[in-house]
Amino acid sequence: MNDISPLFCTSRHDALARLQAFLPHAGLAYARDRNHDVPGHPHVSRLSPALRHRLITEAEVLAAVTRAQGDTAEKFIAEVLWRSYWKGFLELRPSLWAGYRRDLRAAMNRLATESGLRQQWQAACSGTTGIDGFDHWAQELVQTGYLHNHARMWFASIWIFTLRLPWELGADFFLRHLLDGDAASNTLSWRWVAGLHTPGKTYAATTDNIAKYTAGRFSPLGLARQTSPVQGQPNPAPGPCPSGDAWDRSAPSVLLVHEDDLSPDWLLDLGLRPKAVVLMTATSGRSPLITAPLVGDYVGQCMADLAARLTNLLGADVPLSRATDLAQDLRQISMDTGATQIVTPYAPVGPVADMLAPLRAAGPPLRLAMRPYDRALWPHATHGFFRFRAAVAPAIQAPA
Repeated sequence: MNDISPLFCTSRHDALARLQAFLPHAGLAYARDRNHDVPGHPHVSRLSPALRHRLITEAEVLAAVTRAQGDTAEKFIAEVLWRSYWKGFLELRPSLWAGYRRDLRAAMNRLATESGLRQQWQAACSGTTGIDGFDHWAQELVQTGYLHNHARMWFASIWIFTLRLPWELGADFFLRHLLDGDAASNTLSWRWVAGLHTPGKTYAATTDNIAKYTAGRFSPLGLARQTSPVQGQPNPAPGPCPSGDAWDRSAPSVLLVHEDDLSPDWLLDLGLRPKAVVLMTATSGRSPLITAPLVGDYVGQCMADLAARLTNLLGADVPLSRATDLAQDLRQISMDTGATQIVTPYAPVGPVADMLAPLRAAGPPLRLAMRPYDRALWPHATHGFFRFRAAVAPAIQAPA
């Protein structure tokens, strides 16, 4: 098993402790220092992997930070809400995920036939391009599963505009290696840098900006001066926002827990009393290529923490298993326990949802239970972030 950096939490207990330790720094200090990419990443919370897998939830973090820092935490609050905005935006436009996956396959087909493109892609992924800073970030990502947000923007800009590589291959590189790799945040952030999310507006990495915010550690030369938007799928009009399924609190049930929501206690609080629990992961569905072992190990350790918590909550008499053949395992467990429904936290657009989709047509009914927080915020992701931020202001104290 790979060694997960102590920078990142693999248990809910540790994530909550990390949040408490960060609260004194979530106000003016965060606003002042958050853009600085320095070793150890002391100016940010380093909670993004835990938030992405919901070891802790956005609602918990927002409530704690608001209590501790009030209005001075606006910059940190906005960063948490960007995560919700991206998810809502993709829920209203799921074709963007399908289009990314389609265009990624096309880009990978090019790798198989264009040796020059393949060599340049391999150099970018291995951090051997000769570009100061970029090579360091490529290697840091592979070694740690993490990059500072500012470094992600610089990296994506250099990938697209200086190296002129397909943005889909860069998004895939990130998704294969990031511990906090998320379909919505990752896909849409790369589209934003490329000039597809906000039509005509790209993000340009510059030597001066990189030198300033890395304390002079990096000062790359020869970066692209022209960053014209790439050609690609435009944003479709927003469709209806899903709201999840109703489920019968009294019916015998199987609880299916996946890596998109590792704090299913809220379902138990609503009255769910499962006859059995099944755990599933979908890290292999992130990419047509092999997902980094570090990512699988991180999710595995988080799942182990979840299993221990559920055993404490439900008792050892509730069978708990990890799915190997998901559809077959759920059918068999449902038959063994007499369950008439499978209840699972709603999975947003991405690999988990892709894996769950076929279950709709087989076995006991699959009920996707959506958190009130998501139901309240996601429908507002119709346009840009700042309109979203204003619209959700009254709702961010909604229950987790």
